[in-house]
Amino acid sequence: MSDEERRDSLADQAAAWVPPWQRPTPPQPAPEDLPTQREPEDTADPGTQVPLQGHSGSTIPESSVDEQSDVGQSDVGQSSVEQSDVGQRAVGQSDAEQRDAGESGVGRRPGVRVRVVPEPPPVLDDTQLRGALEAILLVVDEPVSELILAQVLEQPAERVGPMLDEIAAGYTAAGHGFELRRAAGGWRLYTRPEYATYVERFVLDGQSVRLTQAALETLAVVAYKQPVTRSRISAIRGVNCDGVIRTLVSRGLAEECGTETDSGAYLYRTTTMFLEKLGLNSLDDLPPLAPFLPDDVEELADATR
Repeated sequence: MSDEERRDSLADQAAAWVPPWQRPTPPQPAPEDLPTQREPEDTADPGTQVPLQGHSGSTIPESSVDEQSDVGQSDVGQSSVEQSDVGQRAVGQSDAEQRDAGESGVGRRPGVRVRVVPEPPPVLDDTQLRGALEAILLVVDEPVSELILAQVLEQPAERVGPMLDEIAAGYTAAGHGFELRRAAGGWRLYTRPEYATYVERFVLDGQSVRLTQAALETLAVVAYKQPVTRSRISAIRGVNCDGVIRTLVSRGLAEECGTETDSGAYLYRTTTMFLEKLGLNSLDDLPPLAPFLPDDVEELADATR
């Protein structure tokens, strides 16, 4: 488009422009076609109260509005107070119930373990520990170890051992008719050897429960040669000792302890009762045999070969 044509079009547009106040008014619609509009509310002073209207245009009395507002406020205040009281009572009750449930064990969730802290063991002084040990040692029927005594008294074994040594030394120093000594790996009260005659007279009362010479010899062979078979015992003594061994087993002085690998014969050894009756702590306390052997034992051994 040339410049002259552009100027002509702009001039035509300017000539055809009509101001808004000169433009023709559009036709108005009929009154029945117009939508109903709400009447503007009259603005009133803030201090004046406007009566409320219901759905049907009826006026609500001011007194009823005031009463409802007062009742609403009182209800709200009362409900909040009641809720706070109920909440406090519920919290207090729940705390009490939780404490009761914790003490009685009721109300716990299944599968949840409650760790119970054990009470610390009582602390015994030396006098109490000494008395407790003496009371237990008076009623035992077999030697009892330091570990068992410590577990029963709930005291460390480091205290029990020295206290037993102190008690034993005290009995010996005081010259009592009994003594406390180690036997079969434990501790037990025994009568003193110098009073054995009187104790034997009181206990036996004319009854003899001594072992026979054959039983003593057989028991000596078992004690020094254990574990040993019946055939070996019979070979040492030179006689059959099956009956004597049965007697020793029935009295609890000997017992079976397996079989020999080569022959399958039963092996025998002494029991804890054997140590207890002799007042020995272990087999190492047995006296040596050398002082009891004859002078010509080697000649006798050569002769039997």
